[in-house]
Amino acid sequence: MLDPVIASRLQFAVTTIVHIVFPVISMGLGPFLIYFTWKSIRSQSPVYEQLRRLWTRVFAITFVVGTVTGLVLEFEFGTNFAAFSSFAGELFAGPLAFEGLIAFMLEASFLGIFVFGRDKVGDRGYFLSAVAVGLGSWLSAIWILIANSWMQTPRGYEIVQTGGQEVIRLVDPLAAYLNPRFIWMFVHMQTGVVESVALLLAGIAAYQLSKRSSDDSGVPLWRATLKVSLVVLLITAPLQVIQGDLYARHIYHTQPEKFAAMEAIWETGRYVPEYIVAVPTTIEGFHTPDAKQLFGLGIPGGASWLASGGDPRAVIRGLDSFPTPHPPVAIVFWAFRIMVALGFWFVLLAFWGGVRLWRGGLYRDRLLLGALQVSAPLGILAVELGWIVTEVGRQPWVVQGLMKTRSAVSPGLSSGEATLTLAGFVVGYLALLIVYIVVIRRILNTAPPAVGPETGGTDQMEGIDNE
Repeated sequence: MLDPVIASRLQFAVTTIVHIVFPVISMGLGPFLIYFTWKSIRSQSPVYEQLRRLWTRVFAITFVVGTVTGLVLEFEFGTNFAAFSSFAGELFAGPLAFEGLIAFMLEASFLGIFVFGRDKVGDRGYFLSAVAVGLGSWLSAIWILIANSWMQTPRGYEIVQTGGQEVIRLVDPLAAYLNPRFIWMFVHMQTGVVESVALLLAGIAAYQLSKRSSDDSGVPLWRATLKVSLVVLLITAPLQVIQGDLYARHIYHTQPEKFAAMEAIWETGRYVPEYIVAVPTTIEGFHTPDAKQLFGLGIPGGASWLASGGDPRAVIRGLDSFPTPHPPVAIVFWAFRIMVALGFWFVLLAFWGGVRLWRGGLYRDRLLLGALQVSAPLGILAVELGWIVTEVGRQPWVVQGLMKTRSAVSPGLSSGEATLTLAGFVVGYLALLIVYIVVIRRILNTAPPAVGPETGGTDQMEGIDNE
């Protein structure tokens, strides 16, 4: 049997890793659905109407599964982390309640109109439902990220004694909710989800085009999907890299120990390199990476430049300047390395696709189509890795500087209970994820959604070439 602390952390990690797939897809699809809806109304193009119908189906299923898996996460704060809920409940519960009362209700209320009401409301009303659904999904992110960002950089609170127990009392909601980390997390996360869905759609479109003949009825739909997703990728991929650089600098100033773990800086020093591609020179380097003993593609003084904002010789605090225990350096370091490498790959892929889109030959470039297919799930993987860096890099704290993770676990939870529920969650969530993938795959492999005469339009596809 596992220690209740370890089992609870693993259970929360499994549920979060699986759950996050669904909000990433639903939030990322939101802007696409708004655009497809607007184009189908304005242009009367049957292709954009097909796009709206197809991705609305995917969105609806993703929303339902994401709701189910997300509710379980909130229950775990009571079953596995009751001590944390008692300590920080006054501040932490507020954003979660707002997420349900405001964001979820807005999204759920208009989703019925958006999915089933196209022929029952006018164009303006239907477009409003698309905007409301997309806005609701992004409002959910705001409240969830407010709660999590407060755990990274807590503000606006005081610690008081209640019933002989120390608890957090909210004294300044504005300072707490608009804490220093929130805006960085929000921009990085939302740019990431749109980029991830752009990669997903481009990869799916590339796969569909690679197996269809040019006269297939589904080709116009998938060509439109590929073009739109590449344009979005051209915007989001460079933006994510630039904002990520600034975000890392913010982390150094607010959580320097996490930054030291991200860069595997064990000793305080200057001219610290930044490794984009790193290979350990010893076996121990895999589980105990050291920035001074890595071989690979690195930027001399890059970490010093990144942390200081422009000085490659700046002194960077190492893990030796912080009390033990330290964050699990290997997990944080390698997750960060892979995430950064993926970010640069996405930029390269975006410009590669952009050049083909501009010069022509996009649909004939088999190498590009193959690269897009392989990269389809990598955006979601990058988001997962980013959250691993965020959460594991904060350890051993559950609330930075206020409460350690070991103290946050429910005191009455036994090893048997924690281990049994962990096993059940692993099996249940993986099964749910597999069923979801099978269902979505069937939807994508069927013929394009039929478009009735009421949607108007001809067989010409406005703005989409038939190369």
